[in-house]
Amino acid sequence: MLQRIRVAALAFVLGVSGTTALATPAASAAPTPTITKVELSPAAPVVVFDSDVSVTFTFTTTNATTAALKLNGDTVNVTSAAVTGGLKWTGTKSFGAGAVGKWNYAATATGDGGSVTQSGSFDVVRALTTRFGDFDASPDLVDKGDTIRATGRLLADGRGYDGQSVSVTFRERGSDTYREVAKVTTGRGGWFGARVQANATGWWRAEFAATGTARASVSDADRVDVRRANLGSRIAGFDAEPEPVDKGDRLSLSGALRVEDRGGLAGQRVSIFFKADGSSRWEYVTSDVTGRHGRFGASAEAVTSGWWRAEYRGTRGVNGSVSRADWVKVNQPAPPPEEEKADTRLIKFNAYPEPVKRGKYLKFRGLLQVDDEGSWEGYSGKVALFFKPLGSKKWQFVKTTSSGDSGRLYTKARAWKSGHWKFVFSGDGDTYGDHSRTDYVRVKR
Repeated sequence: MLQRIRVAALAFVLGVSGTTALATPAASAAPTPTITKVELSPAAPVVVFDSDVSVTFTFTTTNATTAALKLNGDTVNVTSAAVTGGLKWTGTKSFGAGAVGKWNYAATATGDGGSVTQSGSFDVVRALTTRFGDFDASPDLVDKGDTIRATGRLLADGRGYDGQSVSVTFRERGSDTYREVAKVTTGRGGWFGARVQANATGWWRAEFAATGTARASVSDADRVDVRRANLGSRIAGFDAEPEPVDKGDRLSLSGALRVEDRGGLAGQRVSIFFKADGSSRWEYVTSDVTGRHGRFGASAEAVTSGWWRAEYRGTRGVNGSVSRADWVKVNQPAPPPEEEKADTRLIKFNAYPEPVKRGKYLKFRGLLQVDDEGSWEGYSGKVALFFKPLGSKKWQFVKTTSSGDSGRLYTKARAWKSGHWKFVFSGDGDTYGDHSRTDYVRVKR
């Protein structure tokens, strides 16, 4: 009995202790830290030129009391600064030429609620070394104001460097300074080209300014000599007269050759060209040598309506020129009335015998007549004999024969195939032509 009382008392005591533990408020769990992606400045890839590059690493945390940054396993000191909602952590490291390669980073934020890590990687690369290949300014000798072409190729580490801005610069003879004349963008394979105007003798070159990833470079200089520009010429007052003109008459063609700042230019040959209406081709007709005050004059036969102009080929120090075109109408004589011709007819055509043995002669008769004011009379003329084999669509010439004044026709020819025969008169200067009826003859073996 006493033992049961002790057990009951112990159970009572234990029941009271458990209730007290449940009634005690449980402590709330600490929030888990957060961390942002690590940012690099300058941004990756990190490009190394001649001196070390200092890179700043930053990231932001919340619910963290400490943070750590490791690069390839080595710790980088970081400092924090309060920002809205958390802390911003900053660390720096310098990278030189010996640091080229891939780098791994790990940033860890630690707080009462645990820790979290943000990891990643970035590349450290050497700056590209650029150079120009095959730069050329051509032609090497030009007149002042002419256009030259500057071409070349930009290479980076030995390969064509496309999509890059290149300046074409010029240094005039007697100057020490290059000035930019044109700017171009390299194309496929690093090739580029620009057309520029040459106004003075001097040196041309291409320049590439350094970028965040590539070193600057300058091409070799190429000299272009500029000679004084030729004087301009013009043909003034060109005229073709009279207008209009009858066919076969003579045209007078005149004008004056002028040179800038000098007036008329004597002793120069000027050529006269003509282009007929409906044609696209100018044809040489005649020429003349300029006299005093540069005047010239020539004459030419008027054949058909069209355009006339004068051309000067130029000489040393003087450019050529072409006059304005002058149109001249040429009156064509009325054509003579057509001679009236008389009608003819070929009648009574007959091929015989029918049938005929192969290789034997066929005889042909007919009558050629002319319409003599309503009366049909015999006519003397040359008539052709034609044959068309059976099954063919093509007539074949066989021979010719002639009729006398009576118009009677007679000839013969060997027959080799069955087919059709006929006489054909082509006409002459006084008559129209005609052809006879056709006559079929069967050839037997």
